[in-house]
Amino acid sequence: MNYMKMTYTNVKQMAQHYDFEGVEKILSSGGLVLLPTDTLWSIACLPSQTASLNRLIQLKRQKYADNFELMVNSISMLKHYVDHLHPRLETLLAYHLRPLTMIFDNPSNLSPLALNANGQIHIRIVQDPFCAGLLEQLNEPLISTYAHTHDAVPPINFGAISSEIIQGVDYVVKYRQNDKNMDELPVMVKLLEDQEELEFVRE
Repeated sequence: MNYMKMTYTNVKQMAQHYDFEGVEKILSSGGLVLLPTDTLWSIACLPSQTASLNRLIQLKRQKYADNFELMVNSISMLKHYVDHLHPRLETLLAYHLRPLTMIFDNPSNLSPLALNANGQIHIRIVQDPFCAGLLEQLNEPLISTYAHTHDAVPPINFGAISSEIIQGVDYVVKYRQNDKNMDELPVMVKLLEDQEELEFVRE
């Protein structure tokens, strides 16, 4: 929980300004939500909702969820889905300032629909205050994917999101819609278990 305090402040006060409860109702009923994250706009749903995951796959026009990402708000939440978090990764998480996505093999407590063709999942501890507050309200993570179809370029702002995506979700978050450009893609890292070395897949 201490890590959460480092990533955002006054979450309960923020809840007065953002419709966390409204978003939670949509997600809990199996809906898809379009929201800004630390990086680009994404489509998200609860990982426990199989029907939602299927809708997400259909909306993205892809057979496998090869770019799905699990968004968590703390190391403790991350550990619920990873049997062993190597100390090197935990240290990196504690000091890394840019958005950081980790690739894990054979995660726990996740539907196979959320994994890529190699049985892997991408996981990121969110830094964006809205995302952190929403996950605090939900008390569980979100499965997300960038808000574009498989053959299109990821949108750099809300205005670049296609009408197909907007019409395909159940709720659009009214936050950061006027931002001209979103942040860059997160750093992506994988631990090479056989060598106990970190491989930076994307920097």
